[in-house]
Amino acid sequence: QKTGQACTALAFNLRRKTEFLVALADYSIKCFDTDSKELVSWMRGHEGAVSAISVHGSGRYAISTSTDTAQLWDLDTFQRKRKLNVRQSVGIQKVFFLPLSNTILSCFKDGSIFAWESDTLYCKYQLPVPEDGPRLHYKAFAVTRDGRNLVAGGKSNLLHLWCLDSKQLLRVIQMPPKVRTVRHLEFLPDSFDGGSSQVLGVLSQEGIMRFINIQTCKLIFDIGTHDDGISSAAISPNGHHVVAVMENGSLNIYSVQALTQDINKPPPPLVKVISDMDRATAANQTLSGLKMKVKSGQVQRPVKSVAGKVQTRVLRPPAHASPEDKENELPEGLNKKRLQALLKGFGEYPGKYRMFIWRSLLHLPENHSAFSSLTDKGLHSAYLRLHDRYPIKSQKLQRVLQRVLSALAHWSSIFGETEYLPLVAFPFVKLFQNNQLICFEVIATVLMNWCQHWFEYFPNPPLNILSMAENVLAHHDKDLLQHLVNCEVTSQLYAWPLLETFFSEVLTREEWLKLFDNVFTNHPAFLLMSVVSYVICCRAPLLQCTLKDDFEYFFHHRNNLDINAMIKETYRLMDSTPTEIHPRRMLSDFEPLTRGQYPVFNKYPTFIVEYQSQEREKIRQQEIEYLRERQMAQELRSEAVRRQAEDEAWFRQQQLLQEAEEQRRRILQEEEGKLAEQRVRLAAIKRELKVKELHLLDAARSRFVKYQQDQKKMELRRLDDEIDRKTSLRDQETAIALQDIEIRQMELEAQRRLFEQQLLKEQERVTQEVKAEVDSRHRKAEAEEHTFKKVLERDMCHDLETRKALGGSWAEADQLRMDADWQAEVLRRLEQADVERERCHQELAHLTRETHAKEEQLLQLMKEVEGKKWEDVVERRAQLEEERRAAALAEAQRRAFLAAEAEDAELHDERLHRSLEETHERLGELKVRSPCSTRGLLPKPDAVPTEPKNICLNNLSSNDSSTHFSFDRGRSDLESKERQLMMEVRGLRQKLAARARNSVPPTYSSSS
Repeated sequence: QKTGQACTALAFNLRRKTEFLVALADYSIKCFDTDSKELVSWMRGHEGAVSAISVHGSGRYAISTSTDTAQLWDLDTFQRKRKLNVRQSVGIQKVFFLPLSNTILSCFKDGSIFAWESDTLYCKYQLPVPEDGPRLHYKAFAVTRDGRNLVAGGKSNLLHLWCLDSKQLLRVIQMPPKVRTVRHLEFLPDSFDGGSSQVLGVLSQEGIMRFINIQTCKLIFDIGTHDDGISSAAISPNGHHVVAVMENGSLNIYSVQALTQDINKPPPPLVKVISDMDRATAANQTLSGLKMKVKSGQVQRPVKSVAGKVQTRVLRPPAHASPEDKENELPEGLNKKRLQALLKGFGEYPGKYRMFIWRSLLHLPENHSAFSSLTDKGLHSAYLRLHDRYPIKSQKLQRVLQRVLSALAHWSSIFGETEYLPLVAFPFVKLFQNNQLICFEVIATVLMNWCQHWFEYFPNPPLNILSMAENVLAHHDKDLLQHLVNCEVTSQLYAWPLLETFFSEVLTREEWLKLFDNVFTNHPAFLLMSVVSYVICCRAPLLQCTLKDDFEYFFHHRNNLDINAMIKETYRLMDSTPTEIHPRRMLSDFEPLTRGQYPVFNKYPTFIVEYQSQEREKIRQQEIEYLRERQMAQELRSEAVRRQAEDEAWFRQQQLLQEAEEQRRRILQEEEGKLAEQRVRLAAIKRELKVKELHLLDAARSRFVKYQQDQKKMELRRLDDEIDRKTSLRDQETAIALQDIEIRQMELEAQRRLFEQQLLKEQERVTQEVKAEVDSRHRKAEAEEHTFKKVLERDMCHDLETRKALGGSWAEADQLRMDADWQAEVLRRLEQADVERERCHQELAHLTRETHAKEEQLLQLMKEVEGKKWEDVVERRAQLEEERRAAALAEAQRRAFLAAEAEDAELHDERLHRSLEETHERLGELKVRSPCSTRGLLPKPDAVPTEPKNICLNNLSSNDSSTHFSFDRGRSDLESKERQLMMEVRGLRQKLAARARNSVPPTYSSSS
């Protein structure tokens, strides 16, 4: 996981086994999931770096510790449960859970140790601090797996062993005198001890971790050396392996079985037990009686190499392995054939494992002692001024390059004379700048194998190597070589720049890494073939070049090149080049560096190098002697000049002192005279200043009085202007308000007239519709009566008088009923008109009273009135449609009845009489089911054709004269009342305006 912050602590064994905790440098704690690789939670709360995280055995709780506080976390909710704060002067050393219990141990920097109940955080007990002996200032702690024993150590070679059951100090173990500080303590688990671990690992300040038995106090074995010290260590849960982080940055894994299997007999006791007493009486003894001392002596250790590195695991090939398999086997369990297959499939090694694969391919011996002896010699004289020739922006990279080159020069003197060595070493130094040993050995391996025969023509370029490259180019591309020859370009111009820089100038970082993945995996001749392949792949641009400067620029700068095509071409050249010109015939196979000590490198003209070294040393000595003599001469000359200058300065000083004394006397006399004159002038000046001060005070006082008067006048003018401005604003606002009122009155008048016009138009339209409907109903009734009369005339002779009587009574009844219905309808409409007119009057009065304050509400009310009108119109139209549908149904029934009567006219008189009665009843029902419409439509079909009567709103009979009214008369009354009301409102507003003018102050009236 990439957190972007440095990690300060880790914790595993949570309840969910795929999760783990990480403490970061920003004082926060993050929880990650190993399966989903995602962030599960983020916990904050510390104000300092978290130094340790302890997880409860159930995996539910965790304790994080910093220097000032310890916090208890619930890992189910990732919320903080409790927080332990201490004084800054005390400080927390470590807080952790005890195994197989719910107890928390808190260790402070003052040496006190407390035990707490994890559920209630109740203090269970405190371990007593030993009063005798030195204070250890505990820094490291370890607890056995059963949680019964505690070991603590600090800034001393003493270890305190506590029994947590009895809360007593069992014994004090004294480590060897070389141990001054205990950095880390950890018990070595054993499968057969039932959790009561007996072997304790003690890591001291010298980088050596010693494993002792806490019961017998015997030293069992140790790991680490003074040259290769351990920075930190951890033991696997099963106790089979020890993982150590070394001070040089490497990670060593030790097998405990391999470290102890060679001990057939127990070694002589190295720990002398001063006293071994029962636990029951241990609490009553003094501290000196508990002390056990570890004596320095010989300890049996596992086999070590020459460089002092512990060989914890040796990979041995099987007995039936062939020589080819032995050649393909690499350290760390890798196989060269598999790596070649991986490289062939992907074109490069994974970036994450590239450095590890390179170290395995090159068989680096990691000779720490030999490399330390080279670096201890200091910087080589040839590279003291390296930054002048090769300036690098990074100071760290500059120093690492200088040290590695100096180590190479101390290893072989030729590398102190080789000018292009920094170019060869720089890309490797940039890759391995954090591990100078690996960097040195990689460069040395490259110089031993891939730079074979380079130094035979020193100080000239390797003509033999360049000739091999030229022969291969001539075989595969004669035209290109001929073009280079015609342009007077030799192999020193097109091949040597690539070799002496190892392609670092013409390739990018990724391309360079991909190329050297293949170079390190193949024969040393692959590098030379890569040079030829680069030239062939750049054939097109090279054929375009004709000037020598262009070629030189081309091979010293990056070009547009496909690195994959170049590597493929290199493999083709390796396979297709004839044996007689193949570089493999001249170059030896790969040979790694030897272990223990580096091999002697003398494949160069020794006399030339030695002669140059001697000449350079002679010149350097001569320069030193010359500089020393010149410095001595300069010092003598400087001493003589200094003495002469001192003498001259002494005589000149004496003369100057005499002259200065005379001069001081004259100056004193002059100064005394000047002082007297100055005192007189000073008195006069004081008098003048006093007079001026009085004048200035008077002038200032008068200016201040005048300024105050001017300010008051300006304030009065400003107040007058403000009064005038407010007066004019009031007049303008009053005039604007009056204009707005008149305009709004005009708008209301226009809206009222428009509303009345719409009402008149609506009434006229309704009247026309009613007239048309009455006429059409009258015509239909006449036609029906005429048809019915023809039917009845056939049987008129039988009961003419009866029919007349019945017809008269029927017509009279119908006429009376219709008159009554009409009068009721007219009365109802008159009442509706009165109610509507009263409501309008009330609304007009209400709107008139609130004209000035609620004009917006007036518009809203008018909109509501209009909406109600439209709703009334829609409702009345719906009722009219219902009446029309009912009339149509009645007409259809009447037509059916007339047709039935015409067919049955010739039947018997009794059937005719019964049919006539039924017809009378049915006509009565139809007239009952046909009431007046909401618009005043009252159809009245007459039984007597001689006296038809049509009733409508505009044509009333003489009997209805009492109920006649005119809409025009109501409208004229409404208009007159409204005008009167508006005139009263206007008069009221004029009175209010006059009263407001009379109530303003006098300044206001004058300005208006």
